[in-house]
Formats: sequence, structure tokens, C-alpha cells
Amino acid sequence: MKKYLGISVLLAAWWLALPAWAMATSPDTLVDNTAQEVLAIVRQDKELQSGNTAKILDLVEAKVLPHFNFARMTRLAMGKNWSKATPEQQQELVKEFRTLLVRTYSNALSTYSDYTIKVEPLKSNAADTDTTVKTKVMDSGQQPVPIDYSMEKTNDGWKVYDVTVAGVSLVTNYRSTFNSQVREGGVEKLIKTLADKNRSLIAADKKASAQ
Repeated sequence: MKKYLGISVLLAAWWLALPAWAMATSPDTLVDNTAQEVLAIVRQDKELQSGNTAKILDLVEAKVLPHFNFARMTRLAMGKNWSKATPEQQQELVKEFRTLLVRTYSNALSTYSDYTIKVEPLKSNAADTDTTVKTKVMDSGQQPVPIDYSMEKTNDGWKVYDVTVAGVSLVTNYRSTFNSQVREGGVEKLIKTLADKNRSLIAADKKASAQ
């Protein structure tokens, strides 16, 4: 699942980073047009293919973070426990969850040069403010993996607030873990767990880069 969520981050990074005029285009067209460009870039970039952590993180930091609704993703993952957090804790949760997602999945971006992407035509109308773009990721000799993007239309354009891989929602997948942490030690326990995980991921990246 991590591998395919990684490609979902990469694709969203590019199509959501299109200029403002392109936001008027339907989400499925944006995904379809940009997915082909992204795959071409990965195929031509030897540093991305070799897993250059710094370059991958720079790409994600520059292109993904401004265009994902991490606040809503965190709120959905927290569920009923969101209201138990103070405003300061909510900010910490969003920051740590965002870091976790970026660190966990960005390193998988180096493996996608052989993939193809098929985007299903969107069955919605221009007045919709919430929609799902359905795609299939295909690798030679493997069954296609469906990846669905849940998106909302805001004043700043379309933003992703959930990704569903093979029927498994990212935010729902994390919700059980978050609930367990909150039950054990409250919101502070969850924040500490996320922070500790992020520190271990950062340390692992630094170790890998030094080798």
C-alpha cells in the first residue's frame, strides 16, 4: 500500500501544481494529462530513479504540501477525537501527520518508471464541489491497482483530502491507530508517537544518504 500511495502523492503533486487557469479544467482531465507528464519526468530523471532522498523531498515539499488539505486529512483521521485536542494540539497533529505521510511515502517515488496510469472519465458536473477521481495503476504482469482521489473544490482550487488504494482509505487506515493512541494516553500520547516516528524516519533517511 505504501508503494502505491507514494505514486498517488507524486501524481497529485504535479497536477495540483498547475497554474490557476488550469484549475477550471475537470479534475479527471488534469490527472490524466499530468500523469503522463509525471511518468515521463520520472523516466528521464536518473536521480529520482536512484532514490535521491533530498531531491524527492524537495519535490514533495515544493509541489505537494501547498495543495493537499492536510488539516482535513488529519481531522478525518482523528474522527471524534479531533474535538478532544486543543487548538495548539490540533496544529501539532496536522504538522506531524503531514510529515509522516511525506516521509513514509516519498521514498517510493523512485520505482515508478515502468508504471502506466489510466484515469476513468469523471461522472460529475461543473457545479460539484466534492468529487472522486478514479485511476488504475498498471505494472507489467501485475493486476491493476485502483487508486481513488477524494477531492474538494475550494477558493484555492481542488485539493486532495483522502486517497483510497485498492479499497483502503488512507485516513480510515490511520484512524484506528490514532484512536488506540488516544485511548492509551490521550492526544499528547498520539502527538509523541507521531513525532517519534518522524524522527526515526528522518534518521533512517540521513543514514541511507551517508552510505
